[in-house]
Amino acid sequence: MEKVLVTGASGFIGSFIVEEGLKQGYEVWAAVRGSSSRQYLQDERIRFIELDLSSQARLVEQLQGQSFDYVVHAAGVTKCKDKQDFFRVNTDGTRNLVGALLQLAMPVKRLIYLSSLSIFGPIREEQPYQEILDTDSPQPNTAYGESKLQAEKALKEMTEGKIPTIILRPTGVYGPREKDYFLMAKSIKGHVDFSVGWKQQDITFVYVRDVVQAVYLAFTKGTSGKAYFLSDGEVYQSSAFSDLIIREMGRPWCLRVKAPLWVLRLATFFGEWLGRLTGKVTALNNDKYHILSQRNWRCDITPARRELGYDPQWQLERGVKETINWYQQEGWL
Repeated sequence: MEKVLVTGASGFIGSFIVEEGLKQGYEVWAAVRGSSSRQYLQDERIRFIELDLSSQARLVEQLQGQSFDYVVHAAGVTKCKDKQDFFRVNTDGTRNLVGALLQLAMPVKRLIYLSSLSIFGPIREEQPYQEILDTDSPQPNTAYGESKLQAEKALKEMTEGKIPTIILRPTGVYGPREKDYFLMAKSIKGHVDFSVGWKQQDITFVYVRDVVQAVYLAFTKGTSGKAYFLSDGEVYQSSAFSDLIIREMGRPWCLRVKAPLWVLRLATFFGEWLGRLTGKVTALNNDKYHILSQRNWRCDITPARRELGYDPQWQLERGVKETINWYQQEGWL
């Protein structure tokens, strides 16, 4: 039985990667921290291993005597109190993991890294918007995007000719257990649908199970060293997601508020200031401003379709239906 190591296994995407690995008959090892919740890792077949991604030396100790056929690096942070934490976790954590695998000379067949479309930032924003291509030059305008881009660069430099590697760059990932898009559903339940910016915004989504599909396809398909965009293949306007949420929640009355970008800028400025003052991570921060103000989130998934055999099964209508249903069953809404 082939062995799979999943970092970030207790997280939103990581927990689904673990589930699918078990379903496909792999021996799945969930890499967690001592403080990690195991709420979504209840299957008795899961093997657990504690890994400290902040130290290559510590990782070598923890991985000593282990061998994995595939490594899926899904660990990372999307919100931080301090900008440098993005680089400490997303960039240095990736560098430390790869360094440990190389130091141990572990014969990994494929390393899959979960990156993000966010590494590209606001490019191709002249209307009509064009799809972002893998040949475009990244111009990240968030600390998160920059940390992911630096992680990609470190990964490519360290693994070339040594560990076969595939990078996946999903657009906005949603689904059961996800907490950021959930805030929109929570707001709509409170009868407010908030959006920003008057200029047209083309947005893209990918359901978590389609991301997981791509992960396992990348074990044996795709070109080593290459990065692939992931979306559901469609492009939506900003109201599409909230319209579907409203429908699935039984059409509660809802006040639609569209604010200019300067209002969002003001809110995120004070949100970040308050987060630093209280020491708590807040969803309203400078990164969130840049993400919400970006107008073009189109991306070209043709290479993923052609080379990985990626075939998204969850269009937004189907995905939102299952997601809202899960939130309600779990008492989140």
